[in-house]
Amino acid sequence: MQANPQTLSPELLSRMDAYWRAANYLSVGQIYLYDNPLLKRPLELTDIKRMLLGHWGTSPGQNFIYTHLNRIIKKYDVNMIFVSGPGHGGPTVVSHTYLEGTYSEIYPDISQDEAGLQKLFLQFSFPGGIPSHASPECPGSIHEGGELGYSLSHSFGAVFDNPDLVVACVVGDGEAETGPLATAWHSNKFLDPATDGAVLPILHLNGYKIANPTIFARIEPEELEQFFRGCGWTPYFVAGREPELMHEAMATTLDIAMEDIRRIQDDARKNGNPVRPRWPMIVLISPKGWTGPEVVDGLQIEGTFRAHQVPLNPNAKPEHLKLLEDWLQSYRPQELFDEQGRLIPELAELAPMGERRMGANPHANGGMLLRDLRMPDFRDYAIDVPVPGTPGIGDTRVLGPFVRDVAKLNNAQRNFRVFGPDETLSNGLGALFEFTERQWNATIEPNDEFLAPTGRVVEMLSEHQCEGWLEGYLLTGRHGLFNCYEAFIHIVDSMFNQHAKWLKVTRHLPWRRRIASLNYLLASHVWRQDHNGFTHQDPGFIDHVVNKKSEVVRTYFPPDANCLLSVMDHCLRSRHYVNVVVAGKHPAPQWLTMDAAIKHCTQGISIWQWASNDQAVAPDVVMACCGDVPTLETLAAVTLLREHLPELRIRVVNIVDLMRLQPPSEHPHGLSDTEFDELFTRDKPVIFAYHAYPWLIHRLTYRRTNHDNIHVRGYKEEGTITTPFDMTVLNDLDRFHLVMDAIDRMPQTGDKGIYLKQQLKDKLIEHKQYINKHGQDMPEIRNWKWKGAAG
Repeated sequence: MQANPQTLSPELLSRMDAYWRAANYLSVGQIYLYDNPLLKRPLELTDIKRMLLGHWGTSPGQNFIYTHLNRIIKKYDVNMIFVSGPGHGGPTVVSHTYLEGTYSEIYPDISQDEAGLQKLFLQFSFPGGIPSHASPECPGSIHEGGELGYSLSHSFGAVFDNPDLVVACVVGDGEAETGPLATAWHSNKFLDPATDGAVLPILHLNGYKIANPTIFARIEPEELEQFFRGCGWTPYFVAGREPELMHEAMATTLDIAMEDIRRIQDDARKNGNPVRPRWPMIVLISPKGWTGPEVVDGLQIEGTFRAHQVPLNPNAKPEHLKLLEDWLQSYRPQELFDEQGRLIPELAELAPMGERRMGANPHANGGMLLRDLRMPDFRDYAIDVPVPGTPGIGDTRVLGPFVRDVAKLNNAQRNFRVFGPDETLSNGLGALFEFTERQWNATIEPNDEFLAPTGRVVEMLSEHQCEGWLEGYLLTGRHGLFNCYEAFIHIVDSMFNQHAKWLKVTRHLPWRRRIASLNYLLASHVWRQDHNGFTHQDPGFIDHVVNKKSEVVRTYFPPDANCLLSVMDHCLRSRHYVNVVVAGKHPAPQWLTMDAAIKHCTQGISIWQWASNDQAVAPDVVMACCGDVPTLETLAAVTLLREHLPELRIRVVNIVDLMRLQPPSEHPHGLSDTEFDELFTRDKPVIFAYHAYPWLIHRLTYRRTNHDNIHVRGYKEEGTITTPFDMTVLNDLDRFHLVMDAIDRMPQTGDKGIYLKQQLKDKLIEHKQYINKHGQDMPEIRNWKWKGAAG
């Protein structure tokens, strides 16, 4: 992009360059300085942190961008937030939020003077301080920056339903090599210029990762431009290393980009133009470690991978001390800060005012903007359960109309969306499309269904994008639901990690307002993959989730549709959690009336008295179940036990809230030891049928008195294309194995138990023979109904 010499007056250019120097000085100071923040005396080794941690290479380029965005915000009165995608961009966001005053307003001890500056420097990458990436502690951040790849996804999620918001998203050229980021360039096909805001991606092309060149830096310029044009963008290039020329070029280019955005939005909003626009983006090509040391120890630093982290180490090489002092002095701090350490007024006035400062923008503290959802009464969607075992159409199919009406009731305030990787229909939520469409801004053909420029459902066959969009949507003050096949939610394991860590940290930051919970609905689960087979069978996401802090995670296994309605109503109303709900979509028996379901879900765990026969006496065995299929198999096992061993006293315990199994010292939902013993006894056998990997139940209960008597059946990594019942047989979770487990642990069953056990073994053999011949369940198994034998 050729600079327009009239874009910046000489006076403004000089002041912007000084502001950039101030940000660079603060960035270097954060990495190196323990004391002497304004260099009022010669630098000494005692002024240097003993351990130098940080990343200089990305900082000057991002400081350059942030400085120019401030001008754009003031010129166009833009409502803008900043997303720092390159790894370890913390020095930039901290430096700029400090210069604009936001940082000191939130942290008064980091004051706008020399003492505050010293504390600002000391806390960076220092025990008890702040990390080197754009962490939650930094105002203006909605993006952790710890793991690369999600900046652009978060940015698009932030602008959905935020028509006046612009997100300036700096994408690192190393970050651009990740799968999620490479896919995120296609997010522009899902943005409605009439009702959504805009994302301005700025590819920070400084050429190197930690130790290697980046792909985008080593392809022909024509190929680079063709790539972005092929993804539907209009790329503008700003390239060079001379500050004066670069300031002019960047200012001119940002003016063009902002005018493009305004033109696109006006064309859609005023003229109703339905054509998908080519949004602008900027490619900033500048040296890595720009303005830093050029050569150290005979090796080139600036413009190479060697500038990535800490280019000088005075502690190890005392001769570097003079180089560091020269580097810091090159920014001429005496021209930037007054004697008290305050940024001089003519530079301070370059920053926007009030909430237009990117560090103070409410969208970057989404809980400030969060409005409660308008919720229908979930009881109105209940299915009638005259007796336990009533046939059902599929639990998520009952949930669908409820979610549809949540979307409908909140359509005016536009703060609820459903995200999923092309699975909303498959997962049983098709009722949504009775009200809304899928948002889609690419071409629509006559035979397409449920596609429109605006919609409450957003689908892309990328779990990464669905997760990133939803996180950005939540972080900026809205609500949502992510529905996904259970086996493939693993794709976003590390994204969940980052978000859970964000929630954990922000929960303890008083100035951060709580946001709506991240809600997962995992359907098409492990036990019902009749045609997909082994590849679609993995319930391990739950194990991953429960590793996180108990103050953040919640996991629910509603056994039927009425319980699912109750649980989902609770999850959508909740704040600052990750809620994982596992539910089936296939026809299945229904167990509880709505009143009973509400009571059961409120307790999270309870004895199903109607299925038990140990009333007023101690049971001989506890049959526990967690999950819809384990519940079905447990009740079928109870039927067999009551039919053949009617003298046994059986207690059925169903678990909806998995965390109830832990002690309260481990999770706020946990049962006390007394409560746990009242349910599971202190010394009786417990046959536990669990939806996922069995070891987790042992982990959650290992401190309990009766743990040694708990025998868990669950998924054990055995699967294929087969029938639902045969899947349980493959993993020993079927009713026959549950009964045999009970017999093995109850010697009082005597000869009758031995005989029944042999019968069941024979039945299993017969079942396998039938499956091999007919490819379906045996009729008497397929048509089983709860007989109320224990009632």
